[in-house]
Amino acid sequence: MIERRGSRDRIGRLGATLALGGLLALSVAGCTGDISARGNEPTAERLSQIEPGRQSRAEVAALLGTPSTTAMFDDETWYYISAQTHQSGLSEREELKRRVIAIAFGPDGRVSDVQELGLDDGHDVDVVSRETPTLGNELSVVEQFLGNLGRFQGSGGNGLETEIPGL
Repeated sequence: MIERRGSRDRIGRLGATLALGGLLALSVAGCTGDISARGNEPTAERLSQIEPGRQSRAEVAALLGTPSTTAMFDDETWYYISAQTHQSGLSEREELKRRVIAIAFGPDGRVSDVQELGLDDGHDVDVVSRETPTLGNELSVVEQFLGNLGRFQGSGGNGLETEIPGL
């Protein structure tokens, strides 16, 4: 009987050790990083084929594909945006590399300028936290509920039908 109890203790310790080892393996696996590539990154070979004054929009689209976005107020600048990010575990995503190719078109529809921007060319934008005031009262949930009592008149027993004035 004593031997059995000792073997149970050993099995219990072995199980606890295996469980602890499994938890440790899972926690280390959760810390490994995930590197993701996003966007449309044109190859250097295709990008070198674009020369100002030579290609039209259709030719640029055939070489590089559809742009990631265009200029906000006109269609005169196309942007090809790509980024490489890293995230490990529960930490925030970190941007490792960013590449923005800006292709501007002139009035004749041909390429007028090609610029390449990187991560160092970007800057943070300050978000304004102001709110636009609205007219009217700010009612609490209870005030809104009490204000709606008696507003709807049901004609049936289920309360889903309402009378609409003028119909």
